[in-house]
Amino acid sequence: MSDSGISILIVDDRPENLLVLEGLLEDFNCNIIKAASGNEALGLMLEHEFALVLLDIQMPEMDGFEVAEFMRGSERTRHIPIIFVTAIYKEQKYMFKGYEIGAVDYLFKPIEPIILKSKVSIFLELARQAVLLKEKAAQLEQKLKEVLELQKKNGELLSLSNHDGLTGVPNRRNFDQYIEISFKTGIREKMPLSVIMIDIDYFKAYNDTYGHIKGDDCLIGVAKEIAASVNRPGDFVARYGGEEFVVVLPKTDAEGARKIAEMIRSNVKALHIPHENSKVHPYVTVSLGAASMIPDATHTIEAFISKADQALYEAKQNGRNQVKVYSSK
Repeated sequence: MSDSGISILIVDDRPENLLVLEGLLEDFNCNIIKAASGNEALGLMLEHEFALVLLDIQMPEMDGFEVAEFMRGSERTRHIPIIFVTAIYKEQKYMFKGYEIGAVDYLFKPIEPIILKSKVSIFLELARQAVLLKEKAAQLEQKLKEVLELQKKNGELLSLSNHDGLTGVPNRRNFDQYIEISFKTGIREKMPLSVIMIDIDYFKAYNDTYGHIKGDDCLIGVAKEIAASVNRPGDFVARYGGEEFVVVLPKTDAEGARKIAEMIRSNVKALHIPHENSKVHPYVTVSLGAASMIPDATHTIEAFISKADQALYEAKQNGRNQVKVYSSK
């Protein structure tokens, strides 16, 4: 028994012929399986994968032609190469019949060992190449799975690196990238761009009163509400740092920014997160500063954000829980 995994089926109703064929094939590194009838051969084909079938034509009950027809009618066996072995069916009409039902070649008895080995070696080499191709395909499939898995993990890592670990919204790094892209787009399209800076009112007092775990819960809740309030394509929410958040609103003028800021302020207040030591309201509130401009090459992102910061500072100085829009007056 060979360890190559490649098998040949020899089919003949005469035991002496099977022994002769087996002896001639013993030099090949393959498994030789014998069948003494057509029915036995078809049964073995359901149990094994064969690289080649050496099929005697003249057999009782079911001759080689009938076996070949059955083989070609089955999806499992239709592609197995068949070499007919015969002593009497040498006439052209029989050979044509054999080729029509799927034979790839003929061997005539008495068999010439050199001819047999030459023909068999071709099909064994084809079988070996097929096995190698199958192995290569399996390796490529595995590599593809590994690459896709690596891409997935890289995507997850990228997402983690661009998102705030506590609140789940984009982080400062992500904001810096997004505001730069939005700024350049505003310059190119000559469209307004707005930014809103948001600060949770008296958040240090909240932490001191309720503890840092509750403080984290507060940050998460506020972040989710801000994100839920800003849902147009292109709008962007990020945690700017500590208890500060920032919103980028492409193609939005000052009045549009004011409306969205006021919506955020109202929605956060409506969360009814208790804040007994707030100096402005018994629930958690936010102060918001907005700035808008049509960017051009004379402007800088830093100056733009500074204007929103100034508006936020004014909102906090004027009593908090309110919206201020930057004005140059």
